Amino acid sequence: MTTSLPEVDVVDGVATVRLDRPDAGNALDLPTALALRDAVARLADLAAAGGLRCIVLCATGRLFCAGGDVRAMAAAPDREAFVAELAGVLHEALAGLRTLPAPVVVAVQGPAAGAGLGLVLAADLVVASERATFLTAYAAVGLSPDCGVSALLPQVVGARRAALLLLTGLRIDASTALAWGLVGQVCAPDDLDATVEAVVAGIVAQPALAVGEAARLLRAAPDRPYSEHLADEAATIARLSTTPDADRRLRAFGADASARRDHPTEPTSSKEHP
Repeated sequence: MTTSLPEVDVVDGVATVRLDRPDAGNALDLPTALALRDAVARLADLAAAGGLRCIVLCATGRLFCAGGDVRAMAAAPDREAFVAELAGVLHEALAGLRTLPAPVVVAVQGPAAGAGLGLVLAADLVVASERATFLTAYAAVGLSPDCGVSALLPQVVGARRAALLLLTGLRIDASTALAWGLVGQVCAPDDLDATVEAVVAGIVAQPALAVGEAARLLRAAPDRPYSEHLADEAATIARLSTTPDADRRLRAFGADASARRDHPTEPTSSKEHP
């Protein structure tokens, strides 16, 4: 089975990372995991240079991602060492992805299982085709969750639903995933690219620093005390208030408010409003 490393393309600050092992269901083998980790590191460098606005994670073929490469696991001479290395590299990639100071959008065109579900959970926004399905898949091959599934799935769908997915192997369709909050939008398969483009356009139309910090705060909130999070919010909004973009927008808003106050709309007649 061939290995095609993820494709990374950056246009106007929008980075597209595409899984490209369609003949293997985009299963994550070690070379793919290493390349994904390296891609995230390159995006971190781009972000540090101020050139990253949004990340889109997508895949080629019928499946979004079948999870970790089970065939590679079965064939490994030292299976425990192999699985530990594969999970460790994927975890580095996912942890790095969630620290990037830009929103992550995932486009799910087909089934997402195991580690593929972990990729979905690591994103900020999820757009799914009507052909997408979601399952944990670990117990079916005698394995426990990895890739943050046991941590993030309860946060997203609730503890009871997470248990149902993890402990029974339940597969859910796109409409159920939407109802449970696992995805944010569902569209026809032929509309997936256009829907994702519209979501990305909405992101890049906003100030990059403001959107990036909002994504960071959303990711951080569940893992720390409320008082600590409030302190971070206060420090962040104060810091952003001094940026050129915020200064321009705040001044424009203030000027517009003053103009409305100084030149109010003529009152309507008393006949219209007794």
